[in-house]
Amino acid sequence: MLQQETPDDYVVATGKTWTVRQMCEVAFAHVGLNYQDHVTINPKFLRPAEVDLLLGDPAKAKAKLGWEPKTTMQEMIAEMVEADIARRSRN
Repeated sequence: MLQQETPDDYVVATGKTWTVRQMCEVAFAHVGLNYQDHVTINPKFLRPAEVDLLLGDPAKAKAKLGWEPKTTMQEMIAEMVEADIARRSRN
């Protein structure tokens, strides 16, 4: 992106949708826990008008840059969990 002659906007995304619930399932499972034992839903924080679909389209980045995601969502969530664990252990 930064080496392009002309600046442009690109979406860096998987092109797949994930729910917060799915992300919680993967994150908690990574450390051997069931998310339902630790997560509560507070209706006060729900969006008043939910969007039907949030989906990043990386087609332009693929076409112009040859970019494709190499990290799966599961791998990225595991990296994030491991980073949180490492940060917590340093404190």
